[in-house]
Amino acid sequence: MVTLRDDSELSRLNARAGRPTVVSDETALLVQRSVWAWHATSGLFDPTVLDAVMDAGYDRSFESIETTGIVDSAGLTGRTQGGPTTIATHDPARRGWSTPGCEEVVVDPRTNLVVLPTGVRIDAGGIGKGLAADLTATQAVASGATSALVSLGGDLRVAGEPPVGGWEVEVDHHLADPARINLRAGALATSSVLRRRWATPRGTAHHTIDPRTGESSTGDAVAVSVVAGEAWWAEALSTAILVGYDTLGDRIEEMLRSAGALVTSTDGSQHTFGSAGHAFLTSSEAPPGIEPCDYTDGRHDTHGRASA
Repeated sequence: MVTLRDDSELSRLNARAGRPTVVSDETALLVQRSVWAWHATSGLFDPTVLDAVMDAGYDRSFESIETTGIVDSAGLTGRTQGGPTTIATHDPARRGWSTPGCEEVVVDPRTNLVVLPTGVRIDAGGIGKGLAADLTATQAVASGATSALVSLGGDLRVAGEPPVGGWEVEVDHHLADPARINLRAGALATSSVLRRRWATPRGTAHHTIDPRTGESSTGDAVAVSVVAGEAWWAEALSTAILVGYDTLGDRIEEMLRSAGALVTSTDGSQHTFGSAGHAFLTSSEAPPGIEPCDYTDGRHDTHGRASA
């Protein structure tokens, strides 16, 4: 599922855009879920942002990007100031790209045949980590584990019988004191613009692309955590809300009818949304001795293919 390695299956699929390609079960599932999430979020989550991400300067591993100094996150105040955010050089000749979307992406789950339109390349990004966490956690339980917690780069999935009291997880958005949540089933994913930032001639860039502009998102939301039945869906929702928060309005509740979100704004204020938003316990809501709420709904209907 890696796009920065030329020998990965996803890179091979991207290189064959315009031609039918048979892929593994896991990659076919990844593309199918990505296309479904694109439709479900009205394009706010868009896996076809790879060219825009690379145009923004994220065309190699973040560890190998040339750094020129340390800055606070986007000039924001709070606990991130003076933190480990780096800036990097960028080619001034490069231009922004609009994102093509998934309308013409074809996936046949019976044969694992995938066709990407010419000029379309998939960025597995967060949804790939989420799906990997889902598959690993559920496979661990299927193989005999009593319970499992898998955390991959900010995407977390639990499965099986939870410990007494559930899995208590700290949710740190850096501009406010950490929130907490108890997971008995399901998943948690966080998307943020506060890390993986670098300087470009066009201004500060980061890896979360707004598909409507093809540029790094610039809205009021700087970090979003979502709790949902599966990690791939939590990741897609957190990304969609992060880039679309300023314009979603009441639609955010519709998107989260089987999930919950914690959103942190540039001023450090936090807000919860969705049917499970109450599961997040923030510092402003937590008198001494109050425990975080449980999240127990481990199912999300994705055309009959959810397995939480």
